[in-house]
Amino acid sequence: MDHSHAEPTVSPEVIRQLAPTGRLRAGINLSNFLLVTGRAENGDPQGVAPDMAAEIARCLGVGLDLVPFPNPGQLADAAEDGVWDVALIGAEPARAEKIVFSASYVEIDATYLVPPGSPIQDASEVDRPGVRIAVAARTAYDLWLVRNIHHAQLVHADGFDATLELFVREGLEAMACLRSRLLIDVEKVPGSRILEGRFTAVQQAIGTQKTNPAGAQFLAEFAEYAKASGLVARLIERHQVRGLTIAAMAG
Repeated sequence: MDHSHAEPTVSPEVIRQLAPTGRLRAGINLSNFLLVTGRAENGDPQGVAPDMAAEIARCLGVGLDLVPFPNPGQLADAAEDGVWDVALIGAEPARAEKIVFSASYVEIDATYLVPPGSPIQDASEVDRPGVRIAVAARTAYDLWLVRNIHHAQLVHADGFDATLELFVREGLEAMACLRSRLLIDVEKVPGSRILEGRFTAVQQAIGTQKTNPAGAQFLAEFAEYAKASGLVARLIERHQVRGLTIAAMAG
């Protein structure tokens, strides 16, 4: 019998691990503009990620506190600080040293912008000597590039806007970013192009500390339930987000 459409089972141990304060404290990355698309009147982030957190809290039968971070690096760094119980963040090997992740619930394509007159046509052609790539430091796709770029040079900036400014100011050969953000940036740089293909797809997942094995198992089951039940699709539609792909079922 297929249980994937059913909500995951909640045990007292799961609640003890994921809501030790009696409420679910969910770390939210404010810089992901596809998953956080607005603010409520009280300043709380709104979007697919906060709504996923709300559904997890509902399943657990506890209240929800959103804990916002300006970028994913700071959210991951806080894993051992006792300030969040679950994190909605890109799953990355570098982050997995402290955080255990569910399978992804959505994917976000990452590719490159190239300047006017660039001979480069496809994302697969960027990693070559003499190419300098502007990238926002410690994003999930930057962590991928750090591991996988062998010939080109990565030039880091802090955040999306600073990365675009660096790319233009220094006349760099490429800028790496989420395709959905590049659709905005390409309009700001006349003659620039978004390359065909992608170099990676960021796997947005739900994580918790490695000290929460029962909680991690619950989150793994919740991610599959969220995909199979149509919850993820409904949230994407609710917030009218373009650029998110619902991830495949695990296994």
